[in-house]
Amino acid sequence: MIRSNSNEMGEGTVYLLLFALWLVFNGKLTWEIVLFGLALTAAFASALRLLFGYRPKSELRFWRNAPLFLAYLAVLFCEIVRANLGMIGMIFGPKRRIDPTVIHVRTDLKTEFTRYLLANAITLTPGTLTVRSEDGVLTVHCLKPGLLEDTEHGAIVRLLRRMEV
Repeated sequence: MIRSNSNEMGEGTVYLLLFALWLVFNGKLTWEIVLFGLALTAAFASALRLLFGYRPKSELRFWRNAPLFLAYLAVLFCEIVRANLGMIGMIFGPKRRIDPTVIHVRTDLKTEFTRYLLANAITLTPGTLTVRSEDGVLTVHCLKPGLLEDTEHGAIVRLLRRMEV
């Protein structure tokens, strides 16, 4: 069985798409336009790869994970609403118990991007603030120690793990 390298095919596709756009936007076809377009699109596609780390494989992964990302946003929205209601109860409740603390949360998420999404999800929920993310350990300031009790096994982390596959 012969297997092709998907990166090479993907990069070739990027060159062809950029070249096709060049031809469409020029509106006419001459040898000068074709040669200049080939050189320009090759330089632009190479710059995308070198400067921004563009890889067609990563773009395919993004589109494959788009439904999971939408589910992540829906769960995040629900968690933000739930945390807001909890903060309202904590602030206006009869006990008003606020016990600020710093908690270290170890995560087994593999990619920097998913750890970034988790850190921002924690920061977006009221009552918590991610102070540092280093080597899979998040340092989080909480208004109450129990606010992060379900973080490691919660729906957000499960969705982020599925995105890593």
